[in-house]
Amino acid sequence: MNIEDFRLLYDYNSWASDHTLNFCASLTEEQFTRDLGSSFRSVRDTLVHIYGAEWVWLERWHGRSHNGLPPTVDFASFDAVSHRIKEIDRSLIDYVESLTNEDLQRSVSYKTTSGAPFTQPNWQMLQHLANHSSYHRGQLATLVRQLGAKPISTDMIAFYRERAAQACA
Repeated sequence: MNIEDFRLLYDYNSWASDHTLNFCASLTEEQFTRDLGSSFRSVRDTLVHIYGAEWVWLERWHGRSHNGLPPTVDFASFDAVSHRIKEIDRSLIDYVESLTNEDLQRSVSYKTTSGAPFTQPNWQMLQHLANHSSYHRGQLATLVRQLGAKPISTDMIAFYRERAAQACA
């Protein structure tokens, strides 16, 4: 993959986050925080996990390692989570926009949240994070269905189709 591929991938990631927030916005507070027995209990907890993972990776790319993700209790409402996700999406796009093809090959050293040291090429971490967020957005679609609501498709092909339609308009 080259830098243009990653820029497109992170545009997609932001688009998919926005669509996910749109279908989660219709939930009541009780639905948003209801324990559904999933990996991250509720819709809120899953959204916070996505945000936290994106934040911790961005921090690593800037040379800062943390020993944990932001606590879920810091996100009492949908609006609080939504605001932070929109901020991190913008920051991720800005970061990827600042990279060159050479930067993709650059190795980054960091520590995991448990303190284990790793060094990996930037491109591997960028690929991982976009995939990680997609995986958990899929979990959110299931959680929303369990609540009786209908999720909006965040499939990448829907992103491409929407872009093509906008280009023709």
